[in-house]
Parts: sequence; C-alpha cells; structure tokens
Amino acid sequence: MIFSKIQTQNRLYFQLAGALYMAIAVIGGFSIGYMPTTIVVDGDAALTFENLSNNQSIFKWGIAGDIFVLMAEVVLSVMLFQLFKSFSKTSLRIATYSRLAMAIIMGINLINYAVPEILVSDTDALGSLGKGEMEALTLLFFKMHKAGEMVWQVFFSIHLFALGYALIESKITPKWLGPIMMVGSFGYGGDCMTQLLFIESKGLSMVFSALLVLAVVSELWLIFWLLIKGGVKRA
Repeated sequence: MIFSKIQTQNRLYFQLAGALYMAIAVIGGFSIGYMPTTIVVDGDAALTFENLSNNQSIFKWGIAGDIFVLMAEVVLSVMLFQLFKSFSKTSLRIATYSRLAMAIIMGINLINYAVPEILVSDTDALGSLGKGEMEALTLLFFKMHKAGEMVWQVFFSIHLFALGYALIESKITPKWLGPIMMVGSFGYGGDCMTQLLFIESKGLSMVFSALLVLAVVSELWLIFWLLIKGGVKRA
C-alpha cells in the first residue's frame, strides 16, 4: 500500500529509489569492501583466524550489512523496473531478473561466513579438529565466499549492461550515463571471469580495473540523478 501511494508521487518515487541505492552503496562498501580486508590475510590462515577472533564485532556487523544489502537489492530491482519499464520492457526484465539472481546468490554465499564463525565461537563442538585444521578451514571458507562474490558479479554485469541500454532508450537520463554504464559493465564481467578461471594477466587486470571505475562512476551518477533530477525529462 505504501509503495503504491509513493509511486503516484513520481518525483518522490525516484528519490526513494536513489536513497535506497545510496544505502546499498554505503553499507555494501563496509560489508563487502572494508570488513574482509580487516580479517582476511591471503596465504596466512593463522593470522586470518586470529583476526577473526579479535574482530568479532566488525565481522558480525559485516554480516548484518550483507543481509541488509541483499534485501534492499530485491526492493531496488523492482523499483528500477517500475521506473523505466515503459521505455524498454525487455531490457528491464533482463536487468531485473539478473539483479534478483545476484541477490539470491549473495544470500546463499552467507553460508560461507557462517562456517568461520562456528569455528571461532563453538570450539567445544569441534573438539576433534586441531587448531591448524580450524585455521585452514577458516581461510578456505573466506576464499569460497570471495569466489561466491565473483559468481554474483557475473549477474551484476548483465544487470548493468541491460540497465544501461534501458537508460539510453528512456531519453530522460543524462546522454552519456547509459553508454558509460554499458561499457563499465564489462569491468565486472571481465574481472570475475579472470578470477574464476584463475587467469593471471597484468594487462587484462589493468583494463578491467579501468572499466570497473567507469561502472562505479555510472552507478554514482545514476544515484545522484535519481536523488536530484529523477522524474524531470532531459532537456
């Protein structure tokens, strides 16, 4: 009921979508970006286990942030569909289903965070495991979680490409927003493919990093457009 009332006030609906997108960016920046860097030390299982033990509050806030993000992603996916479906329904359906698939994978991927937490907090139940084994398992499941991130990024790259096309078709967003988003989407797609296939190439890494910057710029641009000018037709 509340969403139907808000939708009748077109300008407010754009702003609400922008605010939700901004919340995802900020909270996701903490839970997906910052939190793992304080705990995981690649190649050092003992230090990773120690960091997890000493940073329980940060780890749990990170999980809470992930839960918020995946729930917000579902709502935002539908809101973006409602905002732009009249301009390009097929591409918006692709964008919506891809982002929903991403949210589902994010939810499943949280299981890989549950195991390290059990290893740290419930050592009595795992008495048959030595400390070295628990440390190795902790690092392994953090790596599995990272691989899960690469999987949902595949769907996010599809989402960005389809959404960028819809923005071009809408003719209400800034002229270059859609094209930049479409080009930037290859950053997510290329980055996750090279990592999932264990391809080591400095050249490809530099190219995909540059494209990821474009993707981030396009998303931030869309957020601020939704908040400031959303619903106002482009001149």
